[in-house]
Amino acid sequence: MTDLAAPLTRASGAGLSPDAARARIRRRYRAEARFRLYGMLAVGFAALMLVVLIADVVNKAWPAFFETRVRLGVTPTLEQVSTDGKLERTSLMGGDYDAVLRTSLQELFPGVKDRASRRKLFNDLLSTGASAAVRERVLADPSLVGKTFTVPALLDDAADLYFKGLMTGRSERGGRGTLIPSATTGEITLTSTADDFSADLADTKRALAATARSLRREAERLLRSAAALPAGDERARLEQQAAEIVAQAADKEQRLAATGGAEPLDASEPSKLVVLDGGIIKLTSLGTNEATGIVLAPLASTQPAAAGSWKVVTLDQPEANRKLGDQQIAWLEQLRDKGLVERAFATRFFTSGDSREPEQAGILGGLVGSALTMLVTLVLCLPVGVGAAIYLEEFAPKNRLTDLVEVNINNLAAVPSIVFGLLGLAVFLNFFGLPRSAPLVGGLVLALLVLPTIIIASRAALKAVPPSIREGALGIGASHQQAVFHHVLPLAMPGIMTGTIIGMAHALGETAPLLLIGMVAFIVDVPAAVTDAATVLPVQIFLWSDLPEAAFQAKTAGAIIVLLVFLFIMNGVAILLRRRFERRW
Repeated sequence: MTDLAAPLTRASGAGLSPDAARARIRRRYRAEARFRLYGMLAVGFAALMLVVLIADVVNKAWPAFFETRVRLGVTPTLEQVSTDGKLERTSLMGGDYDAVLRTSLQELFPGVKDRASRRKLFNDLLSTGASAAVRERVLADPSLVGKTFTVPALLDDAADLYFKGLMTGRSERGGRGTLIPSATTGEITLTSTADDFSADLADTKRALAATARSLRREAERLLRSAAALPAGDERARLEQQAAEIVAQAADKEQRLAATGGAEPLDASEPSKLVVLDGGIIKLTSLGTNEATGIVLAPLASTQPAAAGSWKVVTLDQPEANRKLGDQQIAWLEQLRDKGLVERAFATRFFTSGDSREPEQAGILGGLVGSALTMLVTLVLCLPVGVGAAIYLEEFAPKNRLTDLVEVNINNLAAVPSIVFGLLGLAVFLNFFGLPRSAPLVGGLVLALLVLPTIIIASRAALKAVPPSIREGALGIGASHQQAVFHHVLPLAMPGIMTGTIIGMAHALGETAPLLLIGMVAFIVDVPAAVTDAATVLPVQIFLWSDLPEAAFQAKTAGAIIVLLVFLFIMNGVAILLRRRFERRW
């Protein structure tokens, strides 16, 4: 009898007064309410962390699903695209399509004439695979040779990062006064009728102060480290390094203390670009109303520019810390001003294999490799796992041998996955001599990993079928085998399928065992068979995460999103199957 049901008197056997009994009940209610609150807070915190994690991955992955291209008008000549002067496919396959794009860029920037500048223009802006767009158009229609048509040329990863705002922060400010340039090319002086450069000068001073403080702190840290060392070469090296940093800080402080005159700018400070009359000037020194700079893109004239018709663009990341210099960024800005730059969905991310060039890298090789590996895993572990579960649950005698087998199956389900990788390396590769880095070997290793999970899940599904089903089948004359395969197994199949899908989802996300059998190799080609060299999506993510290029960070997050989508789909299918076919007894 509960406290609610019992009379609230001392005669209830509790020895409590009615007020004390009510107080105890209220304490129990409060404890239950606190427990529920703690549970809700725990679930809410877990859900919040999941949302934060997914939002962070999606935010980092979003740039990977888009690419930046420049639309170029090209005119491929027969000499450029044909190896023997014929319009046959074999002749057109080996053409110099890069020369077609170089000619088009040269026409857009006729002022770029010296060899070093042309190399920066051709190699730093366009991807090495940009000419593929021209080749595909010409191979599809050889009659285009000698004609002008437009192709979307893929930009290099650094240019792509710049347009996505991932290379440097960018801000611009319109001019308030009339700006007068002294020339159209070379080193020029810009004079404004207002103090248009005073704000930039103040920003530069603040940046100098912050840099000087940072250098002083670094020098003090090095000196403390040197003081903790005994006299020797290492201590002398640290002291010398600290002295050099102190000298740099003193130079910054000296410039900061100087008043009046122009403030010089160097590559270690944020770049200041003036966009004026169709040209771009990189500022090299600043005053309040006057600045000196180098012309990166020629001006149309030396006519004064009215207020609002020119602007100052600030690139937060110093030129010394960027892959693209100010000259390349000036070319990119000109292409954008001409309306030639476009942003499109990156279909090549899903249709291309791996590449050392971030803008050309795709996940198709990893996806196909994962599919082939999962196919081998499913073909091997599903019939073996279900058959073993049926035998152990329905036919095997209950003795010490079967008990030992059951214990070992449960233990194998808890073995670290890398142990199965070592087993695959020793048995499948070294002993049987199967091909390294092949989906066949990966499927065998993952089948061993998933097999205990499928056996345990299948046995649980078989055990969940009520005994009355077996007894009813046996009662109408069915054999034991007929009762199991005709009545018990169909009813247990939803649970078996759910356990199998969950096990396969577990195998899809595994990386450690596959690294040991060579699936960590850099594979460009998309595999066509289970014996071809391949990699899988988790390993692809592992490889990209270790690459230094900034563009691969977005590619890594994008591949993670794809992998999570596959895992969510597989687990969703398992839930639907369970709800669709599950019966309550």
